[in-house]
Amino acid sequence: MKSYTIQELREGLTVQEEFPVTEQMGIEFAGVSGDTNPVHLNQDYAAATRFGAKIAHGMLIGSFISNVIGTRMPGEGSIYMKQEMTFLRPVYYGDRVTVEVAVKALQKDRNRAVLSTDCYNQKGEKVLAGEALVMPKEEK
Repeated sequence: MKSYTIQELREGLTVQEEFPVTEQMGIEFAGVSGDTNPVHLNQDYAAATRFGAKIAHGMLIGSFISNVIGTRMPGEGSIYMKQEMTFLRPVYYGDRVTVEVAVKALQKDRNRAVLSTDCYNQKGEKVLAGEALVMPKEEK
C-alpha cells in the first residue's frame, strides 16, 4: 500500500479508482447505517419517484472516497479531518463509480492537504463534487 507524507505530495497529484455499486452494498449499508429509506431498497417505491428505480445511498458513494484517501492518497496512516460533498446525479445499482482524488493545496507547516474528491459514473458524468481536508501520516 502506497502512502504519502506531506513532503511527497504535490499540487495536481491525482489518483483514481473504480468501484462497482451493487444492490447488496445498498442492503448492507442500510443495515450498518440504519438508513432504510425505501428509495434505496424498495423497487416499487423507487419506481414512483423522479429516479424511476432504486438509487444508492449518497454516503455509500462518499465511503468510496474514504477508501481512496485511506488506502491510496495520502494513504495509510492519514487522518480524514473534513469532507464536503455535493450530490449532482443519482447513482443506480449496477453503475460503476470512479473516484478521483487530487491534491488542490498543501499546508506543509500544518501537515495538511486539501484534496478535490470527485466521483464519476461509467458514462463520465460527475455524480459527486467534493473537497476534503486530510492530515497525511508523519514523516517516515
